[in-house]
Amino acid sequence: MRCVVFGATGYIGGRLLPELLEAGHEVRAVARTPEKLADVPWRDAIEVVPGDVTNREHVRAAVAGQEVLYYLVHSLNRADFVEIDRRAAEVVAACAAEAGVARIVYLGGILPESGKLSDHLGSRAEVGDILLASGVPTAVLQAAVIIGSGSASFEMLRYLTERLPAMITPRWVHNRIQPIAVRDVLHYLVAAAGLPESVSRAFDIGGPDVLTYLQMMRRYAVVAGLVRRVVLPVPVLTPWLSAQWVNLVTPVPRSIAVPLIESVVHEVVCRDHDIEKYIPDPEPGLLHYEQAVELALARIRNADVPTRWSDAAWPAAPSDPLPSDPDWSGGSVYEDIREHPTSASPQALWDVIESIGGERGWYSFPLAWSVRGLIDRLTGGVGLRRGRRDPRRLHVGEALDWWRVERLERPRMLRLRAEMKVPGRAWLELCVEPTADGGALYRQRAVFEPHGLAGQAYWKAIAPFHGVVFGGMARNITGAAERSAAG
Repeated sequence: MRCVVFGATGYIGGRLLPELLEAGHEVRAVARTPEKLADVPWRDAIEVVPGDVTNREHVRAAVAGQEVLYYLVHSLNRADFVEIDRRAAEVVAACAAEAGVARIVYLGGILPESGKLSDHLGSRAEVGDILLASGVPTAVLQAAVIIGSGSASFEMLRYLTERLPAMITPRWVHNRIQPIAVRDVLHYLVAAAGLPESVSRAFDIGGPDVLTYLQMMRRYAVVAGLVRRVVLPVPVLTPWLSAQWVNLVTPVPRSIAVPLIESVVHEVVCRDHDIEKYIPDPEPGLLHYEQAVELALARIRNADVPTRWSDAAWPAAPSDPLPSDPDWSGGSVYEDIREHPTSASPQALWDVIESIGGERGWYSFPLAWSVRGLIDRLTGGVGLRRGRRDPRRLHVGEALDWWRVERLERPRMLRLRAEMKVPGRAWLELCVEPTADGGALYRQRAVFEPHGLAGQAYWKAIAPFHGVVFGGMARNITGAAERSAAG
């Protein structure tokens, strides 16, 4: 079948594309930033088209000639996500019907049987209703917590359990949840393309276990080889207060933690499993919770995490020029430029640059980076805990600690856009230039575009530390390249 996937660069979308290819489908991927798919191993096997789901002309072009439409878009990282998701779903539904698409497949969330829905779950339900009302046969697959390496729900669970041997928790940790392995979610998504035309409805999908969040944390600790966690539930922690704690302890920022926690405040358990009438369970059966955790942790240990929740968010277009580029004008821009020659080969230097961040750090004044990351977390930013997906290779659009990979010209240039809380916009550019003697010149450029007086004051305040932070970074990166070459 000819399948078009909206949300192709998201956590689920990035994993679904190769599964569809393996099932023999022709795949068209729609992405606001197609560059994010430039380095995936199956790039040449799919068609990639640029598109914004709120732009009717973009969507019309994307769905033309397609039989199955996968809708995996959710604007959770935006304050106005309810309105954005509603408008996008209306556009996609209308264009799919107009183009004669035979099937829509949408991944939403399990709805609780009672209680007021959170904005997050309410928006998911509304999008499903809009697609079901399109006139196109639609399968709305509704899942609770997805257990898989790199998922936001799993990262929140993992870091809370690993970092806190004793926890004071809210009452919602006793609510029942039916988690599902990401492997099984992908199984249902792929198979839904072949559902009969007469089937147009919602299906709850979940794993074989129904657990409380408390049980999920304790069972995670057993699988991970941790000592038993002490949990003291208290009645006064609201979802908002819980999100502040999640923001501080885990890589999941407050803007995403709030809707995630608001969702698990309800009990989210499958009402039935009648999807098996149309789609058999995967062989050798749905994964139990412990099996899903083991699989996720194995992928993390082996640096085999194909997608992460943090790779989906992009606050600005990657095509935006740097404020210091020649065709940019207006405002004031500050730069810190460092150059350092090295006897290491250009490739050895590049290998150090591309492996920067995460566990390896930033090669300069670790305490200063840690303190700045903690301040960022306390103010609702992403901090340094997002780490990196792979210890050696990056791709455009992925998160790297508090940066986003904006441009990657291997083995010459890496440009990072800051996502920390700063009164302005900031970039860090790391470049390699070969020299005639077989060595290389390392060039490092930090760029800051201040917003207002606060931005000006911020740059002036941190300027005295640039020699230690940026100067040390240049020396240590080239030194690491020389040691690596010698070794």
